Amino acid sequence: MERGYAFFDLDHTLLPHDTQALFCNQVLRREGWRRVWLLWFLPCVPLAALRILSLRTMKRLFLGYLVGMRRETLEAHVAAFLESDFAAALYPEVVAEVERHRAEGRVLVLNSASPEFYLRGIAERLGFDHVVGTKVELPEQMPFLPAITGPNNKHGEKIVAMRALGLIPDEPEVLPDSWSYSDSSADLPLLELAEHAVMIHPGAKLAAIGEARGWRTMTPRRPYAGKWTGRLAMLRQVLGIYRVPECDRL
Repeated sequence: MERGYAFFDLDHTLLPHDTQALFCNQVLRREGWRRVWLLWFLPCVPLAALRILSLRTMKRLFLGYLVGMRRETLEAHVAAFLESDFAAALYPEVVAEVERHRAEGRVLVLNSASPEFYLRGIAERLGFDHVVGTKVELPEQMPFLPAITGPNNKHGEKIVAMRALGLIPDEPEVLPDSWSYSDSSADLPLLELAEHAVMIHPGAKLAAIGEARGWRTMTPRRPYAGKWTGRLAMLRQVLGIYRVPECDRL
């Protein structure tokens, strides 16, 4: 194997937010009438907490705020998002890691559970070689429940997807001269795939695992103080009333 790899999760890894919520905020601030979507989405949240509704179904329901939107309009929202709130929210320290691995010749892979329709733009903006995400179908006009082709790209599915695409070899189980970055214990398969793992603001479970294994921790500055204020920021994004702090804007 001539080149190592650098694998990056997206949400709470390259930036301190759930990108799906942050992009929703972008759309709702510009098309406020779409908040009517909350009337059917919010009652479903307790059902997801009880595991009556799957993460895959909740992702489809969440994307209901795009109902009726033309594809070209959605693409325009994505382009604006990448140059505004997304760009302002990025962790400079983690983006510097992306740039370091590029300079050192590693293959850069952005691997996220987020929809691919904006992941591709993010990957291009940050200079990734490959992108792997959840495949959401984009018809000419968005339906009430957008279709997802294939699995929700989460947990071990991230590894399965990369192998199916031929991005990584089946062997060895741990890739030498390779690095993985994530905030979540859900990404243990991704973190364990690389010789070097880096945790970004890990939760208690991941932090304990990482400490036992000698994994590096990064804690870049976030625009909120902790877990609950972070959840409040996400709620404001889902409501379309969040503004990226001016001090974070480029």
